[in-house]
Amino acid sequence: MTPDLMREGAARRAAYEARKAALPPRPPRGGFGRPLQHLEPVFTQGVALYVEDVTVSFDGFKALNSLSLTVNAGELRCIIGPNGAGKTTMMDCITGKTSPDSGRLSFGSNIDLLRLSEPEIATAGIGRKFQKPTVYERLTVQDNLAMSLAGPRSVRASLFPAMSGHHDGAEAARLDELLTLIELKSSAFREAGLLSHGQKQWLEIGMLLAQDPKLLLLDEPVAGMTDEETERTAELFLSLEGQHSLVVVEHDMKFVGQLAGTHRKVTVLHEGQVLAEGKLAEVQADERVVEVYLGR
Repeated sequence: MTPDLMREGAARRAAYEARKAALPPRPPRGGFGRPLQHLEPVFTQGVALYVEDVTVSFDGFKALNSLSLTVNAGELRCIIGPNGAGKTTMMDCITGKTSPDSGRLSFGSNIDLLRLSEPEIATAGIGRKFQKPTVYERLTVQDNLAMSLAGPRSVRASLFPAMSGHHDGAEAARLDELLTLIELKSSAFREAGLLSHGQKQWLEIGMLLAQDPKLLLLDEPVAGMTDEETERTAELFLSLEGQHSLVVVEHDMKFVGQLAGTHRKVTVLHEGQVLAEGKLAEVQADERVVEVYLGR
């Protein structure tokens, strides 16, 4: 190669590098190569939630003591343990209600939950259901769901769904899907206050699902339910596995058994730490778990 050609090649290479440097940085990519949306978690590592060495103290009492655990994308995980084990505090930290003294909380591989507010955490795709159902009792079942639907909606349609009386095709289809999923289609136009306790629980779960969360935190969801309602709730949660990650905090061991089956992982908390983790049969056979929680 002649010196002239070498100089020309070097000049072209320098010009190319200059143009490349001037370009804006390429945004992270979401599913199927599309640009990543604001507050959209990335689950490429297969993990939805990272809890790493989280400690929370209240007046010297450690509610969480260097707690560490992970929940995989699409996993259904049961969390059990005695009162005061740190289960509620853990969920408070994940949702931004409580700030830990130390540790890390990550949603997917890219979202630092400790940098977000409670509304931002909800927007990112983490939904929480408390033990006591909270529904709009004077509104119909369908209107409760309509008020919770994700996506842009007019103020009138969001705040006064019964008055607007109109749902577009996609919205109507989504409402029908939710009503079918929570088995309240026959009660769609019934006031929510007239539902049984178990039905109100299902309605609130449907309202949570209407927000399209990627991770659901469910605190004692079958408390006060009949055996039949408990069994149907287990079927509902199992149907959501894979589409969502679910963390279920529960004391009802029969219900935990229905969810965990023979292969799903169960985590046992005690004194703010993971005491045991594994298949249900494994943790039930753990002498430490028997001693502090299950009893003999």
